[in-house]
Amino acid sequence: MRAPLVNFRRFQITAPWPLVWTVTGLFLLLRSIVAVVRLAVFAVRHWRAWPLVVLVLLAIDGYRSHGWWPHLLVLLVAAAGGGVWWWKGRESFHRLVALRAVTMWRRLWVYRRQWHEVMSLCGLVKKYDGGEVVPRLLSVRCSYATDELVVRMPKGQNPEVYHKAARDLAYSFGTRHCRVFSGRRQAPPARTGRLAWLLRLVDRVRFRDRPRHVWLVFIRRDPLTRVVAPLPVPARPDFTALPLGVREDLAVYCLRLLATHVLIGGATRMGKGSVIWSLLRSLAADIRSGLVRVWAIDPKGGMELSIGRPLFARYVDDDWTRMADLLDDAVTRMRARQQALRGKVRVHTPTTDEPLIVVVIDEIAALLAFLPDSDIRQRITQALGLLLTQGAGLGVLVVAATQDPRKEVVSVRDFFPTRVALGLTERAHVDLLLGDGARDRGALADQIPTSAKGVAYVLLDGQPEPARVRFSYLPDDVIRDMAATFPAPPETIDTPTPVKPARSSGNGNGRHVYRPTPPKQAAPLLPPSLLNALDLNTTNGSDPR
Repeated sequence: MRAPLVNFRRFQITAPWPLVWTVTGLFLLLRSIVAVVRLAVFAVRHWRAWPLVVLVLLAIDGYRSHGWWPHLLVLLVAAAGGGVWWWKGRESFHRLVALRAVTMWRRLWVYRRQWHEVMSLCGLVKKYDGGEVVPRLLSVRCSYATDELVVRMPKGQNPEVYHKAARDLAYSFGTRHCRVFSGRRQAPPARTGRLAWLLRLVDRVRFRDRPRHVWLVFIRRDPLTRVVAPLPVPARPDFTALPLGVREDLAVYCLRLLATHVLIGGATRMGKGSVIWSLLRSLAADIRSGLVRVWAIDPKGGMELSIGRPLFARYVDDDWTRMADLLDDAVTRMRARQQALRGKVRVHTPTTDEPLIVVVIDEIAALLAFLPDSDIRQRITQALGLLLTQGAGLGVLVVAATQDPRKEVVSVRDFFPTRVALGLTERAHVDLLLGDGARDRGALADQIPTSAKGVAYVLLDGQPEPARVRFSYLPDDVIRDMAATFPAPPETIDTPTPVKPARSSGNGNGRHVYRPTPPKQAAPLLPPSLLNALDLNTTNGSDPR
C-alpha cells in the first residue's frame, strides 16, 4: 500500500519539497494573471469612469492640501464656462454634457438600483443549478426623449419573451412605452479618409451580429403627442428615403418608395390623408419637373384629393369607368416598359421621358368590394393585381388607403410590401395589416387614441419590430399653396404598345364596348344571337346603338 502524499498526523510530506513549492507557485502565478486580466477587462469596460476617478482623486488631494477654496473656485469656473458653452453652442452642450449627465443619473438611480427586482417581477430571471441568472445590463444611452438599454439575455431566452413583457417593463421603470428590438438600431457609419480601412475593421467588431443582445427603448417623454408641422419640400427627393414625419426617438421617419407599393390602413378620421399628403409633399419637386407622375383616384367623390388637383397628371373621382380605364392605362404603360427594359435592367430608373408613375387611391375598398357594377369591379381587380405583382420594378407604383384591411374587403392586400397601420378599430386588424405577430412585437395600433391622428406603426428596413411614427399634418391652405407652387406639367399622350386585355367585350372591330349589368327581369331574355343583332349592325360596321 502506497503512503499518502501528506501525513497530517505527523505533518510529514513524502513528496519532494521542491515539487510542492513549484506547483504552489505556478498555481498562485496563474491566479494572479487571471486577476490582473479581469481587472484590465473591468477597467476597459468602464473606461468612461476614468475621468471621474481622476477628478475624485485630485479633489481629495486638493482638499488635504488647501481646503475647500480650490473646489469652490473650480465650480465657479466650470459653471461660467458651461453657461457660455450653452449660450453659444447649445446643441453640442446638450449632446456632450447634458445628455451624458442624464445618462449617468438614470443608469445608476433608475435602472441599476432596481434592476434585479424588476427583472424578477417581470419573469425574466432564469433558474439554474439552485441559483438565479439575471439578464445583464450592458449599457444605457439617453436621448431627448428615449432611454436605450442594451441587455444580454441569459441562455434559454429569446427576444419574444421581452416582447411579451414590454408593457410590464415600461410601467416598472416609470414610463408608458417600451420598444423591444432584436437587432442593432444603428447601422455602421460610412468611413472615409486615410484611416478608413482601420475604422472599418473596428466597426466590423463593434457592429457584429450579437444574437444574445436585445435593445430596450423606453419612451421617457412621448414626442408624438404634438402635431407634426409640414416638413420642408426636398429640392432633390431621394426615392429611397422620403421624409414624411417624426419617429418616437425624434428622428425623421423616411419612407422607401422606390420599387415598392404602400398600403395605408386606418379607421376613419385617423390620419390617412396625412400620410398621402406628406408623401406628395416629399415628391413635389419631382412632380413639377416631370420626373414623377401622380395618377389619383378618389372614389369618395373628390372629398380628399381634389384640393390638390394641380399636382396630379391624371385625376378621376366621379366615374367608375374612367377609374378602370386609368388603371388599364397604367397596365398598358407597364407592359410597354417591360418590352423596352427586357434583358437590360431589372429595376426602372425614373427619367423625364419615362417618369415614375405613382397611382394614388384614397379608398381602395370602394373599388374592390363595394363597387356596384361587377364587370368594372372585375377589371379593376385584374388591373390592380397586375400592377402590384409586376409594376414595382418597372416604376409603376400603387399607394392605396383603406379603412378595413380584411382579405374579403381588400383582396390584393398581400401584394403590398410596405404597410402603414394607423389607428385601427379591432385588435385582429393589426396582424392583418402588418403581418402575423406584429401586435405581440409592439404594434398597438388598436390602442391609438382618436386624439393622436397621424400616429402609426410602420416596419423599417432590416428590423422585424414595427416603429412608431407620426406623419406631418398639412392644412388645406398648405395643400393649396403646394399645388399652386408645384403643379404637374401637362400629360403627354403617347401610344404605347397595346396589350390584349384579360377579359373584354367588343363589337367585332376591336373597340371595347362597356355594357352594364342588366337588371333582373321577370320575362325571359332574348337569345344571344338576336340580342347581338339588335345591339350591333355588323353588315356595315357601324357603331353600337
